[in-house]
Amino acid sequence: MMIMKGRALRATATAAMLAVFGAPVMAEELFYVSGAVGKAVENFDALVAPWEEATGNTVTLVPMPASTTDQFGQYRLWLAAGAADIDLYQTDVIWAPQLADHFVDLTEAAKDLAPTHFPSIIESQTVNGKLVALPIFTDAPALYYRKDLLEKHGATVPTTWEELTATAQMIQDKERAEGKADIWGFVWQGNAYEGLTCNALEWVKSFGGGQIVEPDGTISINNEKAAMALETVKGWVGTISPEGVLAYQEEEARGVWQTGNAVFMRNWPYAYGLGNGDDSAVKGLFDVAPLPTGGGNDTSAATLGGWNVAVSKYSTKQEAAISLALYLAGPEAQKQRAINETNLPTIVALYDDPDIAAAQPIIPRWKDVFLQAVPRPSAPTKGKYNEVSAKFWSAVHNTLSGNGSAAENLELLEVELTDIKGSGW
Repeated sequence: MMIMKGRALRATATAAMLAVFGAPVMAEELFYVSGAVGKAVENFDALVAPWEEATGNTVTLVPMPASTTDQFGQYRLWLAAGAADIDLYQTDVIWAPQLADHFVDLTEAAKDLAPTHFPSIIESQTVNGKLVALPIFTDAPALYYRKDLLEKHGATVPTTWEELTATAQMIQDKERAEGKADIWGFVWQGNAYEGLTCNALEWVKSFGGGQIVEPDGTISINNEKAAMALETVKGWVGTISPEGVLAYQEEEARGVWQTGNAVFMRNWPYAYGLGNGDDSAVKGLFDVAPLPTGGGNDTSAATLGGWNVAVSKYSTKQEAAISLALYLAGPEAQKQRAINETNLPTIVALYDDPDIAAAQPIIPRWKDVFLQAVPRPSAPTKGKYNEVSAKFWSAVHNTLSGNGSAAENLELLEVELTDIKGSGW
């Protein structure tokens, strides 16, 4: 697929939209709801401007809290009430099975666009044969590391969690001895929310402890390797990670990192572009690598993330909303997000786009991280996933907070998940 640039792409997009939907008889104002991290809110107006210009419609962003858990709760309230004043929802990759009944089937509208995306991501948004959301960017986290500090202290990029623990402690101690009292070895997302499920799934899977619930529906979390992973992480809190890490979400971790107060960070791709911004204390001083392995296991794990756009079946402006969804999932908007926000495209051909490679050279390299991607167990647990995840992150948070051992909490978790499963997922 050939990626067009600038005016040619915009003209083609405009012509395509008008050919499909015709010139608008009356301009519509759409409301698009989305969580936001980094500069997503301020970039949104520029992102939708070409579509607004082409169609005569306008879009108002309704920003949500950065916490995906809080977003999901609010979405369910609006959708259960049949709210007509939200036209499009930006949705997490795991939500399709749980919210599918509330969204318009985009299969026919996206019949030409969908084949240009990674097939597995399209499949993740297809429920009972209905394409309920279109991918706008994908996600997988990486290990951010300070190149300058590793070089200064003669250290290499850790490939195991055990190496990371030792290296983070060594550099933290030496930097503090030189007067940098605020530096920490490693920051991550430890708050009790969906982000902790992502972090903990990576720890458990990379220790060889499975995926919480396996693809065949088997509950696997209560095992020695999973317990070893959580006990290892428990040892970070208050040593290489601040006590407050148990309240961190993505932005709190990025805040510590971007002010130059961390040696390592686990975070999503959006933090890469922001970390190299002119206002960043670590601009040009860091790089990324796949997340480590642990416990003698040789396979890394990075939780598969990503965001999509869905059209509410309660919207009274579905034609315009579908048009906007196709634009946001298309090459022009995905390219703009990649360049401006380091969001990873879901359109395969964009990984070979020279403009993206020039502006954000990390994006083509993120393929190495994707090779280690592991999905959360939303497919096997279906509509019960949110409850499963909440039980999991609660057990993990209790362990890291010192409320019971990993073994005790995972044994209790197995009982709780078995009860949720009942006679079947």
